Amino acid sequence: MLEIWLLTLVAGAAGGFTVFLLLVAGFVAGSVVIKRAGRRAFRSLNEALQRGGSPERGGGNGLMMLAGLLLMIPGLISDAAGLLLLLPPVQKAVSRYAENALEKRLRAAAPGSIGDAFQQVRIHRPDGKVVQGEVIREDRPGTGEPGEQYPPLTR
Repeated sequence: MLEIWLLTLVAGAAGGFTVFLLLVAGFVAGSVVIKRAGRRAFRSLNEALQRGGSPERGGGNGLMMLAGLLLMIPGLISDAAGLLLLLPPVQKAVSRYAENALEKRLRAAAPGSIGDAFQQVRIHRPDGKVVQGEVIREDRPGTGEPGEQYPPLTR
């Protein structure tokens, strides 16, 4: 509602064509930002795979894509938020805040929740043993009749 009110206010002051140009410019700028962040993320992943490691954590690509999405959404407030999110100090602050909030929630997670699942994934056997599996196959001659439980692989 606030976005629509602000757009009508700007349209009354500057004209409808100006608002249209602002919305188109925001959409174009957002698509350019998303495309650039996607290329950067793909390049980072490609380089990490070539050197045999995993991609570096963070990098700001997710926040850049969010900024591009905010720019693409019609409205002046979302455009302002997207432009703010393009600034590196704001990206660092938002990234730090999000990381701290996620860690806090994972620490406070109750057993049986998502946080507990992350902990369970990291649990390893202390002796490091690997349990070997074995496939047991019952070899019964098949007739190849329809409805047979185990049809033969060759006839």
